[in-house]
Amino acid sequence: MRVSVYDDVPSPAAGLLQLARHKAGLSQAELAKRAGVVPSMISAYERDRRQPTLATLLRLLKAAGFELRLHLAPYDDHDDVLAARRRAWPAAEQERWEQQQQASVQEAEAEIKAHRRRPHRTPA
Repeated sequence: MRVSVYDDVPSPAAGLLQLARHKAGLSQAELAKRAGVVPSMISAYERDRRQPTLATLLRLLKAAGFELRLHLAPYDDHDDVLAARRRAWPAAEQERWEQQQQASVQEAEAEIKAHRRRPHRTPA
């Protein structure tokens, strides 16, 4: 069974919450205190162990100092077209592409880990 490099991508809610918290320079405990929830709730949402309702996500983002703005747009089939073209590639070419994608993901993960090791600054 082939595993996609996209299998470890966080859900949109987890990604938004992590991004907002990091941009605000907050720890999970600090965000939890601001939002009036327990820190384990923030951790569960960020690790995709639980999915917040939209109302809860909006409240957590607000506690981090952000708001979420949504809009509807016509569906763009660009990614579908590219995926169909990739499926038509020879197997060796598909494998090379998957390896390149995996290397990119590993590089990004290393950068994220390095960023997490840096001390958080509290906004002034």
